Amino acid sequence: MAKLDPTKMKDWEIAAEAEKEMHRIYDIADKFGIKEEELLPYGHYLGKVDYRKVLDRVGDRPNGKYIDVTAITPTPLGEGKTTTTLGLVQGLGAIGKSVSGAIRQPSGGPTFNIKGSAAGGGLAQAVPLTDFSLGLTGDIDAITNAHNLGMVALTSRLQHEFNYGDKTLEKKNLKRLNIDPNNPAVGWVIDFSAQALREIIIGMGGKMDGFMMKSGFQITVSSELMAILSVARDLKDMRARIAKMALGYNKKGDPVTAGDLEVDGAMTALMVKAINPTLMQTIEGQPMLVHAGPFANIAIGQSSIIADRVGLKLADYHVTESGFGADIGFEKFWNLKSRQSGLTPNAAVIVATVRALKMHGGGPKVAPGKPLDEVYSQNHPELVEKGAENLVAHIETVKKSGISPVVCINHFYTDNDEEIAAIKRTAEAAGARVAVSKHWEKGGEGARELAEVVTEACEETHEFKFLYDETTSQKKRIELIAKEVYGADGVEYTPEAEAKLKKVQDNPELANMGICMAKTQLSLSHDPELKGRPKGWTLPIKDVYVYQGAELIVPVAGGIKLMPGTASDPAYRQIDVDTETGAVTGLF
Repeated sequence: MAKLDPTKMKDWEIAAEAEKEMHRIYDIADKFGIKEEELLPYGHYLGKVDYRKVLDRVGDRPNGKYIDVTAITPTPLGEGKTTTTLGLVQGLGAIGKSVSGAIRQPSGGPTFNIKGSAAGGGLAQAVPLTDFSLGLTGDIDAITNAHNLGMVALTSRLQHEFNYGDKTLEKKNLKRLNIDPNNPAVGWVIDFSAQALREIIIGMGGKMDGFMMKSGFQITVSSELMAILSVARDLKDMRARIAKMALGYNKKGDPVTAGDLEVDGAMTALMVKAINPTLMQTIEGQPMLVHAGPFANIAIGQSSIIADRVGLKLADYHVTESGFGADIGFEKFWNLKSRQSGLTPNAAVIVATVRALKMHGGGPKVAPGKPLDEVYSQNHPELVEKGAENLVAHIETVKKSGISPVVCINHFYTDNDEEIAAIKRTAEAAGARVAVSKHWEKGGEGARELAEVVTEACEETHEFKFLYDETTSQKKRIELIAKEVYGADGVEYTPEAEAKLKKVQDNPELANMGICMAKTQLSLSHDPELKGRPKGWTLPIKDVYVYQGAELIVPVAGGIKLMPGTASDPAYRQIDVDTETGAVTGLF
């Protein structure tokens, strides 16, 4: 590969150069141990993996080592967790290990907004970048269509029930569901950050134009269907979960499900291809599985159980990723994904940067689209030391699970040795292994130290344990997460949230479902302005959603929204197409 310098090249330029030497997807599959008949190709460089055929063939093999990548509380710019995941995979490859990785498919929301794509960066990327960033093999489109088909079924049924008498409904072989238009379970979905669609009125016009009611949109990757894709073990399991998905409520307050509306089969039909993970490659040729979506702040935020099952059977080391910081992404990996999968992790990598720790130590505000203050390129170990209390909180969270924590200092070329030393001292004193990784600048060679430390951690004997057991009440689970993970003094509920949670706890079918918190990723607390390790605060729960199919209860903390907004200087302004070649430029 030609010499690539990430200090002088943009990520999309590096990807374009790397793509000139990409391996064909059959070669990547063969290297990974996937047979030709187990690969469903999408062109020359992408393919879906027929997980059933693979697992039927290799299901009796022992699992490889299982590694989760999480992070400290990030700045709004992100701290390179996906980049580190890819860098670790490349680093393990560089030291001669059989390795695979699983990352999440990027949402169109951040891709066209501020954060950009999620293909890594510098010399630690997944390719091809354009396909990865702009729809890949269609999983998010499938979720969008399946979810909205469910909403079509709900709103159509509501209109017909309102317009027809019982005899007419009986002639059409329909029973009255008594759907309550004032109590929807979900809205519609679109995979952009479209704040103008958060609250809308639908059904305006005449009798044939639908039932007029308040509705709204959420971003696709926050749909319960994305959570179902993340945790489903196979197609049969996914089909059963979709049937239980609540789309609305009747006038008694009971859920109206996809099964009640007889749309569950059609929704599953739209999702059949999506259940197979997509196979890609790093720019150094290691196999990467892409499956499920981002956003651990408003969703489960995990790469899928299916992808991890495949990777663990085919590689000696399998690296997966969880969204945002350990307070939300790792907590959900620990208490939700691992519980549902039955897979026991061997190590967790906590990504930390000098930049973020300076911010947590009182540094100037970091804002997307605005230049960083010069403090972030100068030597200020005192800010790093003060901000490292945030890192310690995340180390303690990982240790409570019994897993070995490895702090990866994601090295920026502007970092100072004194600042790096301050992070090392703090992390080691808190009981974590530490590695400095220069994967962004040097690829797999720059991640050798991280790879060696992670393999060492994987050999350590540990006793994995959940934060709560199956008999713990929903309210107690929320309290444990708030106190033991976030550091809150307690929890307070709005009357609406209290009533919804009581109804959940009184229902035997819901009482054991997992807690999937919806909370800002920008603070350990519910308030994005509270940096470091906030003390003396209470977690406010303003609402509770019930995801019956995914088997998740979603308490909503603070002002979190399921539909992000697009900023004033979005990424789409930089994206263009070379009209001679069709090449997409400007992605990051």
